[in-house]
Amino acid sequence: MATLRERKTYREQVLRVLYEAVEGNRLLGITGAQLRRDLHVPEEDLAAACTYLAGEGLITVDWEPGNTPAMVTLTHAGIRRMETEEEERG
Repeated sequence: MATLRERKTYREQVLRVLYEAVEGNRLLGITGAQLRRDLHVPEEDLAAACTYLAGEGLITVDWEPGNTPAMVTLTHAGIRRMETEEEERG
């Protein structure tokens, strides 16, 4: 099981990769397989990160059997959070 620091890092990475991939468009998403390839995150840790972020209302997840994300999309709240972070970085 990942440490707390690793779990937080995975969550932030999922949001960042998703935001960059869909360019802030709520109608677009990426597959769980693409997220795993881009992040090099163990499958169970990716599932945990997606479950957490979905619970926070930042993403939506369509699940495959075996608790594997099939398709992941940002919610309006997720886009706003990422835009705010982008603005703060300048």
